[in-house]
Amino acid sequence: MHVLVVEDKRSLAGHLGRALEGEGYSVTLAYDGEEALRLGKTDSFDVMILDVMLPRLDGFSVIRKMREVQLSTQAIIVSARDSMRDVIHGLDAGADDYLTKPFALDVLLAKVRAAARRVPARAPQALQYEDLTLRSHLYEMQRGSRTVLLTRTECALLAVLMRRAQSVVPHAVLIDEGWSGEADVSFDSLYVFIRALRSKITHPGEAQLLHTIRGVGYSLRTQAC
Repeated sequence: MHVLVVEDKRSLAGHLGRALEGEGYSVTLAYDGEEALRLGKTDSFDVMILDVMLPRLDGFSVIRKMREVQLSTQAIIVSARDSMRDVIHGLDAGADDYLTKPFALDVLLAKVRAAARRVPARAPQALQYEDLTLRSHLYEMQRGSRTVLLTRTECALLAVLMRRAQSVVPHAVLIDEGWSGEADVSFDSLYVFIRALRSKITHPGEAQLLHTIRGVGYSLRTQAC
């Protein structure tokens, strides 16, 4: 079960991500509404948890735009906006549930379990970019005829890069999602994992796909910036 957590407060997003992973869910974090909409439109998430007051695009708009294109991802709004008008607005926009802040974590986890029960069973989806395929549920990557096993962290990092292919993914975002918001992970640790991942993605004679954007982050693309 894959959950998208959309929360602009990174510490809270990381806390929720760790709690959900502790329950056995695969978690992706997003920090603004436009990123949430772009990720949500991939239709690779079963449940979305999102705040309302987000940068770039508010949570109500994210859900409404997803419903306009017939995406049925279970959506739970978690917001400090607790008026009856806000709750009604969120549900009418297409949310499946609404939880006001502050909330008990156990209540949110129970709502996620309830939402997960409403999700139709489906085969795990692979991520694809060029000749690179990631099967996160198997912790394996395939490029051409090669199949390579990945560690949990390598798999999480590659999933972030593939979902944002052609874009530059900052160091901080990779650390947040690769290690679920753990604050003590350094850029040096990220570099070590990226180097190992790059060696698995690209063998001699193959085109380089994972590029370093100096001082910023990394990007999965066919040509260097």
